[in-house]
Amino acid sequence: MAMRPLHTLPTIRAKLGSVIVFAVAVTLLISYLMIAYALRNSTKSQEAVKALQVASRVAAGNRAVDSDTKVVIVTPFAGTQILGDATIEAQAPTFTDAIPHWGQIGGITYASVPMNDGGWVTVYRPSPSRGKVGRVQSTLGFLESMWWQFLLAAVVAAAIALGLGRWLARGMTKPLRDMAAAARRMEVGDYSVRVRTASRDEVGQLAQAFNRMSAELQNLEQSRRDLVANVSHELKTPIAAIRAHLENLLDGVERPDPAALQVMLGQTERLGRLVEQLLDLSKLESGEVPLKREDVAIEPLVARVISEIAVAREAEGVRIRRDIPGDLPLLDADAERVHQVLYNLVDNAVRYSMSGGEVTVAAHRHNGSVEISVADTGTGIAPEHLPRLFERFYRADAARSRGVGGTGIGLAIARSVVEAHGGHIRAESEPGKGSVFTFDLPVAPERKDA
Repeated sequence: MAMRPLHTLPTIRAKLGSVIVFAVAVTLLISYLMIAYALRNSTKSQEAVKALQVASRVAAGNRAVDSDTKVVIVTPFAGTQILGDATIEAQAPTFTDAIPHWGQIGGITYASVPMNDGGWVTVYRPSPSRGKVGRVQSTLGFLESMWWQFLLAAVVAAAIALGLGRWLARGMTKPLRDMAAAARRMEVGDYSVRVRTASRDEVGQLAQAFNRMSAELQNLEQSRRDLVANVSHELKTPIAAIRAHLENLLDGVERPDPAALQVMLGQTERLGRLVEQLLDLSKLESGEVPLKREDVAIEPLVARVISEIAVAREAEGVRIRRDIPGDLPLLDADAERVHQVLYNLVDNAVRYSMSGGEVTVAAHRHNGSVEISVADTGTGIAPEHLPRLFERFYRADAARSRGVGGTGIGLAIARSVVEAHGGHIRAESEPGKGSVFTFDLPVAPERKDA
């Protein structure tokens, strides 16, 4: 593939400067051609003026004549006298009106001036535009006579254009240079750099997009570090507990009674749940888990979830109630995945509610879908934590979360499942008054018009 001329230039400033100079050169060339065409006959007038000046000077008595000029002096008493280049062949008309005359004969410019004694002085000069009688030829003749003035104007205009172009390009390309420097810093893991620009053009929009990308990469890098730290902690805790019990059994400190074995089994189950949830989340986010969509009635599903959690957390002292209208349409969803979402949300609500509190599971139809909410009367969540609640291993209260046995990825799984169904999940909370988690799922096709 042939390389374009501008591609060989190393910087945008050089390219912009070259483009400006080229544009100025083309503009000047077109302008000069138009000026030359408009003034193509001005050289003839200038030649006639010079001939008249020479004739007037000779008529006044100054007989000094240039070598390329022929002067014919005709007087009543002295006859005809020729000065200068006698080889110029031309014959001007005879005039009797006693006023100056000028014109051209072929390629010779002549001028006739009357003398006081009744004689005439006629000057003949070869025209520089000799033979150029057409419009194009006259235009070229004008350019030949004015070439150095035009060249000087072009050089000055190009220099000014180049200076202005470099000055403008410096300001225009500064965000690009800053982005290049920022990208080099990002290569070594520094995602905190930002590009500052007040421009609103395409370069400014690019700088803003670059800043958003940098911020997102910084968040992703922080999430990656948090993920590694949290996974390490979650894996380390049960492994350390199992190891301690095994060491005690080997040292004879503990006996292999059902209580000790039950503790180790519980830690093993916790470790297995964590690994299983991690694999589940990874598959959901990569789209490797196909949804088994079917018509699902929400009321029996909610009743089943509440029954399971009520048995598992009977000692919590938290009341769970449901508010599900009987005329809700069927859902177009994977029943097991929706059960997983509901279980995570209701289980979290119960675990983070005080004894004597209440958890309410409600549902209603909204804009062609069914909106399901899980509300609790717990301590609530601070506003600064809400945007990150559905991130993997993020905890609004890390110490308390680990104390109640949470893994920190239940909400991330819930978000992945809901979004896989084409829905959205959100959280609202007010510290001291509780939280509400809401998600929506699509209605089964055959019931959308019901």
